[in-house]
Amino acid sequence: MSLSQSEQKTLVANTAVDTLIEKGLIFSGMKIGLGTGSTAMPAVKRLAERIADGTLKDVKAVVTSFQTQNACQDYGIPVYTMNDKVIGGQLDLAIDGADEVDPDCNCIKGGGAAHVREKIVEYNAKIFVVIADSSKSVQSIGTKFPVPVEIIGDARVPVMNALASLGATAVLREGVRKAGPVITDNGNQILDCTWKEPINVPEMEAKINSIVGVVETGLFTQNKPIVFISKEDGSVEIRNLK
Repeated sequence: MSLSQSEQKTLVANTAVDTLIEKGLIFSGMKIGLGTGSTAMPAVKRLAERIADGTLKDVKAVVTSFQTQNACQDYGIPVYTMNDKVIGGQLDLAIDGADEVDPDCNCIKGGGAAHVREKIVEYNAKIFVVIADSSKSVQSIGTKFPVPVEIIGDARVPVMNALASLGATAVLREGVRKAGPVITDNGNQILDCTWKEPINVPEMEAKINSIVGVVETGLFTQNKPIVFISKEDGSVEIRNLK
């Protein structure tokens, strides 16, 4: 058996949701953060299925993008914000995809330009869960998949200069079927950064976030996730699940 990337994404989403339910980490009445992207969407669908079959009830969702909000509305999952009184600024668990995951469970996120909202949700969750297919598992971060940095547009040049001093090559992300740069759900721009050599991920997250004009980087190191990684052979590797 050799699963396609799409099949791996469905497998890992279903396996993660079902395993977390079995472990009591996804439960009725919980406050859950739901991520963005092609792997997160099957997880939203699986969560909706487990609500529909009666396994889960009264689940309150906080979403990380318009994409996820639309999916929850279509599936009938109630959506709140981190500021709503019923949420109170903290979640029981958040589940999301990743663009790269290293052996220490550090991640790159933001290929879909939603990493600011993702980080607000996932750094304020008691448990963070990453689901990914085998192509996202890497030995080191920073040299292949670009690290997105959301910036204030007026600070583009000084931020690019500061990133260059950190060894990064930064490129403004351009829109597809749209003239000009990508504009995030927050009204900002994205710089995609790569390095010639692997980086110290936690250190680089802190350094980038100290630059004036940076809103947030797509490096995720501070809330170590449980990681589910699907393989072509139909197996699923689980990291950091105690």
